Amino acid sequence: MTERALVIGEALIDIVEHDGRVMGEHVGGSPLNVAVGLGRLGRGVDFLTHIADDDRGHRIAEYIESSGVQLVSGSRTATRTPTAMAHLNEAGAADYEFDIDWRLSGTAEVAPPLVAHTGSIAAFLDPGCLATAALLDAYRTAATITYDPNVRPALITERGQAIARIDRLVEKADVVKASDEDLHWIDPGRTPEQIATAWQALGPSIVAVTMGERGAFAVSAAGVVRVDARPVQVVDTVGAGDAFMTGLIDALWSLGLLGAERRRALARIDLAELEYVLGEASLASALTVARAGADLPDRAALQRGQQSG
Repeated sequence: MTERALVIGEALIDIVEHDGRVMGEHVGGSPLNVAVGLGRLGRGVDFLTHIADDDRGHRIAEYIESSGVQLVSGSRTATRTPTAMAHLNEAGAADYEFDIDWRLSGTAEVAPPLVAHTGSIAAFLDPGCLATAALLDAYRTAATITYDPNVRPALITERGQAIARIDRLVEKADVVKASDEDLHWIDPGRTPEQIATAWQALGPSIVAVTMGERGAFAVSAAGVVRVDARPVQVVDTVGAGDAFMTGLIDALWSLGLLGAERRRALARIDLAELEYVLGEASLASALTVARAGADLPDRAALQRGQQSG
């Protein structure tokens, strides 16, 4: 089996706006950030997306390839590269307006991966979400499946349908990461802890929940682990959740817990291992929010953070 990750999902250009003024354009997309984050950590990554053969699409391709990520053949079939207008508030948090068409053509021409990740728009937006789900089914025989709902309410027209699709992907996944904001949107009547516990019972070995400055927790068969947020001067929160997801995958990779052959071992992860994984994810997120934009850390930065922590 190949020691590579396959990331499936949207890539786009974030147009950042603050106080009515465009501050710049940046390569973005939640799955793209995870692919780039893993690439920067030295992991082999294939990225399947839907961009155009235009100037913005070329910029995206150059960006991911500079991080060592391989763009999967068939990813450049869109009529125009998607964009997201990111409106930043005074706290540096972003609200988004999207111009995106999400489609996938055929199967990814890659060897069976060790881990397959998806999330965000790719997992709920028609028509591509159906192909995304089918690909995960195909790769589950070889790979650990990781999933981040990363809910985008601005793109959701049928809330019930979106929640049903999220639930189905949670059932298929081995590792799920969500924010407390995601969970509040999905079910405002239950606490994040209640939802995470219910999700973990559906099949995932790990359900991790980020809570911003209140830290994070994870639920597994062994129990619940909590970690505090690392003290850091927040520049903005763009990419924080994606960095956390990247850190989760990377830490599980380091522990040798990825791949379908290790599914049973992942399900038996103990609390000490889970605390390590959660701590590594929190560190990756903290390093990202301390810098402008979704600038995920490389291996050297992560090691410096481990030493200083």
